[in-house]
Amino acid sequence: MKKYTFFIIFILLTVGARAQQNSDSLAYQLQRSKINGMLALRTQKFGQYGESLAMHTGIFGLQTKKDIRRSNDILIDIIKTDNDIYKQLKILLDFRAFQQTQVQTHSSEVEESRIGYMTTINKLRNQVDQLKTAAQKQEADEEKTIRAFIIALAAMLVLLLFLLTRPRKVNA
Repeated sequence: MKKYTFFIIFILLTVGARAQQNSDSLAYQLQRSKINGMLALRTQKFGQYGESLAMHTGIFGLQTKKDIRRSNDILIDIIKTDNDIYKQLKILLDFRAFQQTQVQTHSSEVEESRIGYMTTINKLRNQVDQLKTAAQKQEADEEKTIRAFIIALAAMLVLLLFLLTRPRKVNA
C-alpha cells in the first residue's frame, strides 16, 4: 500500500513540475512573439521613414519643413519603438537567466539528494554487514554452548552410569 501511495505522490509531483515548465515556456514564447511583433512594427515604420524621405512636395522638387518634420516624427517614433524593444528584450533575457538559474538550482538539488541517497545506502549496507557478523558470532556462541551442554550432559550420564553400576560395599 505504501508503494502505491509513494508512486501516486511521485506522479503528482512530476505532473506539477511539467505544468510549471510548460507555463514558463509559454510565457517565454509570448514574450518572444511580442518582441517579434514590435520588430515588425519597427520595420514598417522604417519603411514609412524611407517613403517620407523620398517625398519632395516643395517647389522645384525640394523638401518642405512639413516633409522634414514628418520624417523626424517617424524617426522619433522608430526610436521610441527601439526603446520599447530594448525593454522587452531585457525582460526576455532576465526571464532566460531566471530559467537557467532555476535549472541549475534544480540540478544541484537533485545532485544533493542523489548523494544523500548514496550515503544512506552505504550506511545501510554497513549496518547489514555488521548485523551479519553479529549473527554469525551469535550462532558460533550458540554452537559452543550447545556442545558444552551436550558434553556436560554426557559426563553426567557417564557418572550416573558409573555410580549405578559400581558394586556397593555392604558394611556388616
